Amino acid sequence: MNEKQRLEQSQIKQATNPNHIDNLERLKNTSSEDLITKYFQTTYQGPDLKKARKRYREEVKFHYDFSIPEDMREIGKGKKFLIRTYGCQMNEHDTEVMAGILQEMGYESTEETQDADIILLNTCAVRENAENKVFGEIGHLKPLKVEKPDLILGVCGCMSQEESVVNRILEKHQHVDLIFGTHNIHRLPQLVKEAMFSKAQVVEVWSKEGDIIENLPKARKGKIKAWVNIMYGCDKFCTYCIVPMTRGKERSRRPEDIIQEVRQLAAQGYKEITLLGQNVNAYGKDFTDIDYTFADLMDDIRKIDIPRVRFTTSHPRDFDDRLIEVLAKGGNLLDHIHLPVQSGSNEILKKMNRKYTREEYLELVRKIREAIPNVTLTTDIIVGFPNETDEQFEETMSLVEEVGFEAAYTFIYSPREGTPAAKKKDDVPEEVKKQRLYRLNELVNKQSAESMKRYEGKVVKVLVEGESKKDPDVLAGYTEKNKLVNFKGPKSAIGQIVDVKITKAKTWSLDGVIVENKVEVK
Repeated sequence: MNEKQRLEQSQIKQATNPNHIDNLERLKNTSSEDLITKYFQTTYQGPDLKKARKRYREEVKFHYDFSIPEDMREIGKGKKFLIRTYGCQMNEHDTEVMAGILQEMGYESTEETQDADIILLNTCAVRENAENKVFGEIGHLKPLKVEKPDLILGVCGCMSQEESVVNRILEKHQHVDLIFGTHNIHRLPQLVKEAMFSKAQVVEVWSKEGDIIENLPKARKGKIKAWVNIMYGCDKFCTYCIVPMTRGKERSRRPEDIIQEVRQLAAQGYKEITLLGQNVNAYGKDFTDIDYTFADLMDDIRKIDIPRVRFTTSHPRDFDDRLIEVLAKGGNLLDHIHLPVQSGSNEILKKMNRKYTREEYLELVRKIREAIPNVTLTTDIIVGFPNETDEQFEETMSLVEEVGFEAAYTFIYSPREGTPAAKKKDDVPEEVKKQRLYRLNELVNKQSAESMKRYEGKVVKVLVEGESKKDPDVLAGYTEKNKLVNFKGPKSAIGQIVDVKITKAKTWSLDGVIVENKVEVK
């Protein structure tokens, strides 16, 4: 919303305020329905996928002056908020930012739905299943809204950037008070204020993005691992993916801001950071004033005294030789790389607009393995892309075997409205797609189990995150290669890197015993 729109909205709020002395007489002759309609029509700012597809090469502006408006700094005193998060690590990080903003407004966090005065659903648009879950939750929250009329119920995140979603909420879920998207999280205080005092649903979704807001508060979970966002958006336009429309064009944070954030986390005692981006290794390609790439950033962060550095998610097209060279230096740069392939068929890769071939992907894997011999590779794979043949699926199976992925996120293709692939007619029966997924998962599970078996009898370094979800007497943490390890040990080991000898390998986790006097404290 620009300044002109805000001014217009302010004037309309004044014009529709029944307590405003100039309007008392006029309002006597105006129905509340007409009043709400006029107010709503003026304040509604919904998403536009057509606008979102356009990539204006306007200058990205950086803002360092974020602050909570004075009249909202204690508005949440004595109140609580709850944020439910769906989807990727980027959404998790956005939730940390929103939680930080709400805490600076005086709110306290709660896990209890009944205790919340604000409930935000931070949504994902990548898969239909996630969307269904959100609408189910919106329905479940209606009785609570009836019971607590002052409860503010909001929907935000990627789903809010889709016209069909916003229209469905407006038509069928009038108990939702607030809808906002991925580009205006920094306006949360103003949006909460509008939701508190508005007579209608507040909708503010920006389809055009471009600015980067620094110095946003964050309420991070724990003091062991942290997300660090290094860039926003994606310019790849894979035909199945809605993300370029919901997250916008690629915009990189300035390197000095990222490095400062990582140094602060190191000083605070964090043991691991994960650098985040929709296409993380495209970082820096949008800079016009400096020649500074993702490899340069990794090389600089390598020199910071923090034990572990990860990144996600990378794209094969942007995984260059310089990045491989830097990662091969090791140190705190871990030898686990998540490298989404999506399909092993050249025909399907072309239809997906991935812009690499099977052969190019395998050559990239060869280069990585040559430089980093002990590397662990994981991936993302979609089966059942429109009109995928049996032969094309078998090409995916053979690629999985050839690369030897130790884990994979596997999905049946889910059509997303607004993407080119969603317009394709599909002649592959659902049962065939499910069978392909089953076979693929069997292969991935087999490869995972085999890779885990190699750890038996070995000592690995484990960053201990806390108690096991299944047994409070057991501790759980992750190796440098991101393998889950469960073991018995003192609670004092939580937050530390310890040596654990592996006694038993399972498909997706390892059991072990702590090696005494081998706690690495940094």
